[in-house]
Amino acid sequence: MSDFNKDEYLNDLPDMDDLSGQAAPAAASAADGASADSAAAAAGATQEGAAQPAAAQSQENGDSAAADGADKADAADGKADDTLTPLGQAKKEVAEYLEALQRERAEFINFRNRAQKEQERFRQHGIIDVLTALLPALDDIDRIREHSEMDDSFKAVANKIDKAFEKFGVEKFGEKGEDFDPTKHDAILHKPDPNAEKETVDTVVEAGYRIGDRVIRAARVVVASPQN
Repeated sequence: MSDFNKDEYLNDLPDMDDLSGQAAPAAASAADGASADSAAAAAGATQEGAAQPAAAQSQENGDSAAADGADKADAADGKADDTLTPLGQAKKEVAEYLEALQRERAEFINFRNRAQKEQERFRQHGIIDVLTALLPALDDIDRIREHSEMDDSFKAVANKIDKAFEKFGVEKFGEKGEDFDPTKHDAILHKPDPNAEKETVDTVVEAGYRIGDRVIRAARVVVASPQN
């Protein structure tokens, strides 16, 4: 749905003046005739008024001015509605409804985006809770892999567990020989190494886990450090 511009839409509405061009000459003729009749009546009124007292003439002029002012006020109040044709008035109402609909649509999109973010956040919390509960068992599986031979059935179960966590975006990290990074490694011991040029992971005691950029548990490692 493209953006709706109410101001541009209303600028194209037809006015009464645009549709009354042919009636303008007739209206002008009628206005001229009315002006002539008004002039004749005014002349008669002037002659008759000459015979009236000055106070009565002043009162009549005041009443006429008040009536003219009331007519002009009524005309000004109805001017806004008279400038548009019925079709133009209908289009104006449609424009107002479309503008309100567009605001409602924008609010709904914002609500939907917030709901999706909340849903993803709750989903991650659930995965983290399950992972945290299974961390001791996962550590035991890693120790068995490193220090003993697994039979085929146990190896199959361990691989299924790893794939299940990968499916939910859980990443396992921590390898021997990689650079030490305090943001994802928890050094439980630093040991000097004459061959080390920089701090590197010498032994992984417990693997680390993360979801995206969020570290669930840092890898617990022994770090080989330069002697100097």
